[in-house]
Amino acid sequence: MIINLAIRAQAPDVRRRLEVALGIIVFVIVAAASALASDAPAGKPPGDPVQLVGKWQRTDGGYVMELTNPTFDGRLTVAYFNPRSINVSRSGWVLKDGNLLVLVELRDQGYPGSTYTLAYQPDTDRLVGIYFQAAAQQQFEVVFQRIE
Repeated sequence: MIINLAIRAQAPDVRRRLEVALGIIVFVIVAAASALASDAPAGKPPGDPVQLVGKWQRTDGGYVMELTNPTFDGRLTVAYFNPRSINVSRSGWVLKDGNLLVLVELRDQGYPGSTYTLAYQPDTDRLVGIYFQAAAQQQFEVVFQRIE
């Protein structure tokens, strides 16, 4: 009976992790399908990811992302600092429904798969979206402003 209770206590945590993983997989699939379905001419990017290049700081703290080297196929180099450098395991951009999106996954001590899913807002020159803090299994709305 004690083992059964322990398994039940872990079930919501396991379920939440599976839901987050499934959400990321669905995002990547939809993003890839959207990019492939774009009516942009062959050999040209479906959006202008060059707008993303620069240093961005989160408005609620000293978290800084530096975005460089966007390629037409959705790759994007991201460096992340809090204030020391944090390992970025995956990063990229995609054009979805006319919105330029950025996906960043962190894998480092204290960052076991935490992710950012951000949309570029050209009218305010900001990145706005969701930060999923994997260690705490929590999501936060975040805003990054360009600092360089």
